[in-house]
Amino acid sequence: MASDAGIDISHLSADQQAALEQYTQVTAQDTKDAVPLLERSQWNVQIAIAKFFDGEGPDPVAEAVAAQSQIPQRQARHENLQESLLASSSPYGRPRAREKPDPAPRIVPQPTTTRRTPFLLAIIFAPFNFGYRAVSALFRTFVYIFAFLPPSIRPRAITTSMTTGFRGSKGRRMLMPPDTAARFRREFEEEYGSNALPFHEGGFAQALDLAKRDLKFLLIVLMSPEHDDTESFTRDTLLAPEVASFINDPANNIVLWGGNVLDSEAYQIAAEYNCTKFPFSCLVCLTPKEGSTRMSIVKRLAGPLSPSTYLAEIQTAINKYAPDIAAVRAERAAQEVSRNLRTEQDDAYERSLARDRERARQKKEAAAAAAASEKRAQEEAEAAERHERQKQQWRRWRATTIKPEPDSSADAKDVVRLALMMPSAGRIVRRFSADTTVEELYAFVECYDILTTNPELNGEDERGEADGEDDVDLPAERPEGYAHEYGFRIASPMPRAVYVPDNTASLRERIGRSGNLIVELCTAESDSESDVE
Repeated sequence: MASDAGIDISHLSADQQAALEQYTQVTAQDTKDAVPLLERSQWNVQIAIAKFFDGEGPDPVAEAVAAQSQIPQRQARHENLQESLLASSSPYGRPRAREKPDPAPRIVPQPTTTRRTPFLLAIIFAPFNFGYRAVSALFRTFVYIFAFLPPSIRPRAITTSMTTGFRGSKGRRMLMPPDTAARFRREFEEEYGSNALPFHEGGFAQALDLAKRDLKFLLIVLMSPEHDDTESFTRDTLLAPEVASFINDPANNIVLWGGNVLDSEAYQIAAEYNCTKFPFSCLVCLTPKEGSTRMSIVKRLAGPLSPSTYLAEIQTAINKYAPDIAAVRAERAAQEVSRNLRTEQDDAYERSLARDRERARQKKEAAAAAAASEKRAQEEAEAAERHERQKQQWRRWRATTIKPEPDSSADAKDVVRLALMMPSAGRIVRRFSADTTVEELYAFVECYDILTTNPELNGEDERGEADGEDDVDLPAERPEGYAHEYGFRIASPMPRAVYVPDNTASLRERIGRSGNLIVELCTAESDSESDVE
């Protein structure tokens, strides 16, 4: 089957043809242009519509597919020589069960709570408390005095009590985990000088959460300043250039956390992580085979080690569990790509839906405006028709109330003779009673065609034939609620004078016994001129 544009769509599946039909109905685009756009959009109608209206920018689907292809695949684990020998030495040639690493608990030090001594016991032990304080003050005084003596003759008890800093074991106040970490870094630098080790600036729980969230290895270093091997291990192994560069290498994904066992947090970690000898190092990472969120201890290093041995042990543990972590990282990246793709699709659909809603709203408003305009025009036409019918009815009624022309026997003093120049009837001459009002003169001009067509008015059978606008069905009664306005004016040419309709002024008072008048149709310019006059 071929479309009207010459594009063969028979090879498309039923779903693709339905998507093409839906897309063309919305965009009215040619099939030859719609098919390639849908193919670039993976046959997603919402994304294709968004590209059509918003312009085709960077393709989120292509970017997602490219990112998916760049995700590191899970690598197969290979046994080393030691594992192969252990497997072959097992009875009946069966491989030994895989040893599960110990879990790495999350330790948050609890603040110490001090209980207040009951009041009765405080009274009883008050003398002892006072004596203890006095002895302590006296001892501190002697310590201060003997501090000025040379170290060779200074008492050992005084020297031990004066020791502070990294090796100090007395007077260490418990702090919050971030403050404890800051104190450890400061004392470490004071003891061993400036170094390149990137110790974590937060507590142990924060470091463990960071390694778990970012899929990194957490290297824990616990030190006991009172241990004899601490200084040699720190200077020769931990601060060795190859060890420091390995820890600082971003490719190794290592988070370094250190602690002094004289602090409460590091002491709790040493107890929970089975620290048997100092200095102690421990490598912790996520073990997805044991659980999707389980952090495990994958390597323990106790006692003094050479830099090469220390580094080899850590590298072996990292290489053993790095493939599992890379697989989890790839899975998370794939989930993130899928989530971003769904977000892009949802955004494109929402934009398309918003445009459709806007078009529907505009169409609805246009239809409502057209209906309102049509209704308003119909109402205006009905009002104009009603006004015209009332006007014709008023003219028929007013024609019956105009006084007839005085006969020839009337006294000349009671008669006003006027010559009127009509726009349609030409010049007419008529006599009016002297007490006729100016308004009745206007009514005579307004109803002249009816008066000439029906000289004998009976109020029922008058029929206007001059302009064909009178309706025989209209009664000769005054319409209710109608105020007639004259569309002309009567003026005297020499001298120029305009006579307005007046129910009180008579023709004798305004014009005299005779006169030549002109009937002028009202316009905007004539109205302004009359206002000036």
